[in-house]
Parts: sequence; structure tokens; C-alpha cells
Amino acid sequence: MRVHSSTMWALLMAVAVSPAQAKNLSTNQLELCKWGSVVAGNAQQAKLSGTTLYSARNKVKTKKYSKPWMPKMAIGITEQTYLGKSKLRPSVIKKTYYDGCIKHELARK
Repeated sequence: MRVHSSTMWALLMAVAVSPAQAKNLSTNQLELCKWGSVVAGNAQQAKLSGTTLYSARNKVKTKKYSKPWMPKMAIGITEQTYLGKSKLRPSVIKKTYYDGCIKHELARK
């Protein structure tokens, strides 16, 4: 029981600290993480609904993007999501991607 409570406490602290750390990032970095998390969430939704990777990839290719690097990155995020064995809800995948992106951007600084 003690291990369980300490694990939960550590997880709670990590979640509480994450938004505070995100304030150190630029708005461009935050927008990138938000955008990527939406792409990952949409890919997970498509995966769970039974859409094939081929169809999901084509849907991503036909979208219009504001930056030239976005289509390639969106396809990469979609493919990685499909390769994973996770059956988590899209909202959880979205949050996980966002948190991981924030940590990555902070580590780059």
C-alpha cells in the first residue's frame, strides 16, 4: 500500500509541475506540441474506429497545412500512432503526446 500511495503522489507532482515548466517555452513550441497532440488524438480515434493506416495517411495528405513541414510530420505521427498497440482513448493519447512533447522541448533548451 505504501508503494501505491508514493507512486500516486509522484504522479500527482509530475502532473502539477508540467504546466509550470511549460511556461518556459515559447508560444511557437507550445503551439507545435498542441498541434501534434491533436494529430495524435485524431490518429488514435481513426485507429480505434477501424480506419486503415492507408486511409488515415491519405486523409492526412489531403489536408491543407500552414507550414511546409506539417504534412510530413503529421504522417509520421499518424504512422507511429498506428504502430503502437495502445487501445487508450484519444484524449489520453493527446495528453500523453503533449506532455512528452513539452518534456522534449524543455530538454532541448
